[in-house]
Amino acid sequence: MTPVASGQLPYWRLSGFYLFYFALLGSTAPFMALYFSHLGFSSARIGELVAIPMLMRCIAPNLWGWLGDVTGRRLAIVRFGAACTLVTFALILVDKTYVWLAMVMALHAFFWHAVLPQFEVITLAHLRDQPWRYSQVRVWGSVGFTLAVVGLGALLQHFSLDLYPYLLLAIITGIALSSWLVPNAQPVSGPVRIDEGGLWRQLTRPGVLAFYVCVALMQLSHGPYYTFLTLHLEHLGYGRGAIGLLWALGVVAEVLIFMVMGRILQRFSVRKVLAVSFMLAALRWLLLGQWPEYPGVLLFAQLLHAATFGSFHAAAIHFVQRSFGARQQGQGQALYAALSGTGGALGALYAGYSWNTLGPAWTFAIASLAALAAACLIVAARKTPPGEPPTFH
Repeated sequence: MTPVASGQLPYWRLSGFYLFYFALLGSTAPFMALYFSHLGFSSARIGELVAIPMLMRCIAPNLWGWLGDVTGRRLAIVRFGAACTLVTFALILVDKTYVWLAMVMALHAFFWHAVLPQFEVITLAHLRDQPWRYSQVRVWGSVGFTLAVVGLGALLQHFSLDLYPYLLLAIITGIALSSWLVPNAQPVSGPVRIDEGGLWRQLTRPGVLAFYVCVALMQLSHGPYYTFLTLHLEHLGYGRGAIGLLWALGVVAEVLIFMVMGRILQRFSVRKVLAVSFMLAALRWLLLGQWPEYPGVLLFAQLLHAATFGSFHAAAIHFVQRSFGARQQGQGQALYAALSGTGGALGALYAGYSWNTLGPAWTFAIASLAALAAACLIVAARKTPPGEPPTFH
């Protein structure tokens, strides 16, 4: 592998990894529940199977994050995790029983969730004094998501869902191969000495715990969206190709917001960006639950993905980077992934159990309330006292 000169950003190598990584997410989030439905599972079992990888985000990122901070070998963890993800997911070809699929979902997720938090630290270490360029690199993840969701939507419109696991294995192979093209980088301690006192001291700083609770609430609110939106729209008469395009529209909106997030975060505080993101999420879930049969409403709701993921995620990554020192960056990113997993798993579980009992409208209404609660909490969170390292500023 050719070394990268000091100060030179390996833009395309970093971007290529994000492209493949989020292409996998673009292949699983819209279509995994559809595949499980194709295998004959009920909505409750589908919710459980979708929740398992999210539950693994509660365990795996913190374990791998601690290991990355202790050893400093983050890139080795990324490569090992990608390779093990490929091997363990290939087990899906062996059997299609509930217990076996639950094991496959748990095993591959344990390694898959080792990858992104450590790679985020490597990316930010490469960016060093230009963290606002993060969105310019991360935008290629959105491109990968879009290509996958549109491509698979078109393929699955004409071919059997039995092809689905093989397509996922091809994408995971791309993740594993691209991880070997990325050069290593280590985070450098800044002038603010927030490493002292350890991880717990940083977690107890004003607003930090409130931020992580809001992360969990935001991901909980996404439960019905990621678990049942495709099935819901197909039941309403939308074709799989059209559904893929609707998912892609949301990601296009995400890409556009990523392109300007650097300027937005220079002009507005993280607190304001997060609060607006949460409030727009509450509106989005209400629209999807009440009026998804109207194409105009559905199109507008998908455009709100710019806020519910784009601005939220960029602001959250910015917050974590500013709130943790170099020796805790991996654990800070891992905790962000873990709380996201906790909220996402709870969201998938409640959606699975409530979908047939309460119905789609009430299931999305609960999601809307969760996002609104996050907005209220982030507004009420204490600001950083003068003289302390900035969090929400």
